[in-house]
Amino acid sequence: MVDVLLGLQWGDEGKGKIVDYLAPKYDMVARFQGGPNAGHTIIVKDKKIVLHTVPSGILHPNCLNLIGNGVVLDPVIFNKEITQLRAAGVVIGDNLVISKKTQLILPTHKVLDAASEAAKGASKIGSTLKGIGPTYMDKTGRNGLRVGDILSSKFKEKYEALKQKHLALIKNYDFEFDITEQEKEWFANIEKLKEFSLVDGEYFINEKIKQGKKVLAEGAQGSMLDIDFGTYPFVTSSNTITASACTGLGIAPHHIGEVIGITKAYCTRVGSGPFPSELLDETGEQLRKQGNEFGSTTGRPRRCGWLDLVALNYAIMLNGVTQLILTKADVMNNFDEIKIATQYKVDGKISAQLPYDMMDSTVEPLYETLKGWNSDLANCTTKSSLPSAFQAYLDFVTKNTNVPFSMISTGPERSQLIVE
Repeated sequence: MVDVLLGLQWGDEGKGKIVDYLAPKYDMVARFQGGPNAGHTIIVKDKKIVLHTVPSGILHPNCLNLIGNGVVLDPVIFNKEITQLRAAGVVIGDNLVISKKTQLILPTHKVLDAASEAAKGASKIGSTLKGIGPTYMDKTGRNGLRVGDILSSKFKEKYEALKQKHLALIKNYDFEFDITEQEKEWFANIEKLKEFSLVDGEYFINEKIKQGKKVLAEGAQGSMLDIDFGTYPFVTSSNTITASACTGLGIAPHHIGEVIGITKAYCTRVGSGPFPSELLDETGEQLRKQGNEFGSTTGRPRRCGWLDLVALNYAIMLNGVTQLILTKADVMNNFDEIKIATQYKVDGKISAQLPYDMMDSTVEPLYETLKGWNSDLANCTTKSSLPSAFQAYLDFVTKNTNVPFSMISTGPERSQLIVE
């Protein structure tokens, strides 16, 4: 059986910590989409570890980790991550395997990304400029290079053909670049990539399922960034919802068991795009400071706002969420009042649904106000020990989503979790 764990907002929900906690209960953790724009932060004994491509089960020696075919991989970033993990004492060997069908990010993909974003001017989507969008474009355009291609005697020939295609496209932009050094580094890291176990991921994972192994499929980014169902065009380049676990790993839908959705107690977003409950005032700044809301991959300050139940219920519907996990509740320890958006006023009409295009509509969130708990959650180890105002907050969300909370994070440490 395969359980799926994913974010229900615009990313940055705290997935890394939760996967790290859950990993010992599983035989394998598998990443099924996204690229090194992901930043899954785990804090162990005051040491901060940020994972970009490697699945979050890597910190557990008995857990197998698979990078699935739905992922796009930059060999330079990947090997830097491996080096940092090993320097931190993490053992990496046969416990990490890569699907041969995983797409490779080339140096020219990054140039295309930067040139395209620069040309957009004020219409920038907030790309991390890591070449992820152009790589997915080559995948769907049937031009891409895959990890398995590095074993081919014609690999450099294939690389050169794709590079020349990119160079022709870049000529359409007024953009200066020199990839000489990046190319040398890229090919050096391709050789290092050959040291890992490259597998036919779909056969590999299905064999493990047949053996009765428990698999946790780990999503990156968040549901509201899904290429089809997110706040388009301000989205990522892959499908970030449950269905993507099937296509990103090569498993049939009937293998999906629990769908574990993660939401912060408030909302954040990095980069451009609609954000109905965003707070552009002192309250938003307070959330940013207390939550240390800066991108783990980009370092960019995150936009902050109140919890949005319209967006959350939309994500729950799309994913078939069976259990919720609440993170960063401790960030709101010092608020007298807490607001939750329960409906929108869209072009003057009240609705509980997301409009087709938030950019073309006037969207005003309608709030309900709850009493803040105004106390520290650090010493709370059971739900019954939580402040009554916080329990009322949880009950309100549960009533309005019809999905129970299975876990509540009360701080950044691995141990600061209340498990129901």
